[in-house]
Amino acid sequence: MNNWIRNLTFAAAMAAGATMAQAANYAAPQPMMEGAQADMSQIGNDGDIRIAYMPPATEFNYYIAIGEGINAEAAAAGAEVFMLAPQSGADINGQMGMIQDVITQGVDAIILSTHDEAAAAPLVSRAVEAGIAIVIVNSDIANFPTPVHAVVGYSQRNGTNDIGKYLIGMADGDNVTVGVIEGLPGYHSTERVGGFLDGIAGADNITVKASIAGGWNVEGGNTAGMDLLQANPDIDVLFAANDYMIMGAALAAKALNRNDIALLGNDGDTAALEEIHNGSVTATVNTSPFIMGQIALQVTLDVLNGDYPGGFVETPTTIVDQSNVLPILQDPDSLYPKPSKAY
Repeated sequence: MNNWIRNLTFAAAMAAGATMAQAANYAAPQPMMEGAQADMSQIGNDGDIRIAYMPPATEFNYYIAIGEGINAEAAAAGAEVFMLAPQSGADINGQMGMIQDVITQGVDAIILSTHDEAAAAPLVSRAVEAGIAIVIVNSDIANFPTPVHAVVGYSQRNGTNDIGKYLIGMADGDNVTVGVIEGLPGYHSTERVGGFLDGIAGADNITVKASIAGGWNVEGGNTAGMDLLQANPDIDVLFAANDYMIMGAALAAKALNRNDIALLGNDGDTAALEEIHNGSVTATVNTSPFIMGQIALQVTLDVLNGDYPGGFVETPTTIVDQSNVLPILQDPDSLYPKPSKAY
């Protein structure tokens, strides 16, 4: 095993940020771009609060975890929340129809995440005009195509920037060669890969040898990891833009008997956290979707109560490795899906 891999615990201690216990308060909102902020004075409620949580699809565990956080916070606040979403993330028309239906139901607020902001914009505009509070969740795009009341989500670039700095701490001056597994082309992959590259910029001992796409899934990460490691046997580290791809890359490393590879991901998927615990994956950026849901509900209630100044709230991310993963796995109520066993 390379000497630099022994620095894992120190690097995690230096990089660790928020924990699951830090959901009670959210960060001060950052102003949105000019023209992106909806008028807060049009919002009000009669004390009987009904909120629709509308993720892009039910097929993604990540959005269900956000919903679990929303539900937990709503129960404590006495607010009524229901979830409405199509099964497939590709069903844009289905989600648009659901948004239209919810507007006619007279809800007080919509917590929305969509795969097509442009398609949703006219409906969001209608909702805002009707006095419905619109909070965009799981986004760091503070300039939605039409004005909204709030945006809540983690900064993808900041999160992966941290894991780049984590790698610098791991390397501790040793020469390290990196392979990068990108997602499908688009904003999310650009931000995540860009943040990682920014994080290691200036570290002369860290060299990025190659970067290829992995399709956001385990199979794609497996193929990409195999290609990278076979074509570049000097690679010491694989970074992937999400946890599914790094779990696939872990399978490739195992098949090639490369137990000297450090594997770095992004998301905080439950399965990846378990693989970190058992040593198959080195570390990830835990974006804590449950906490994101809690904060989204807090922001929504503050909007409805006239206590929110407007803007974008950045939710916490934490670098998780073997040194700090166990307490997270021991809090199964904050994870979805639940861990495969009790820890």
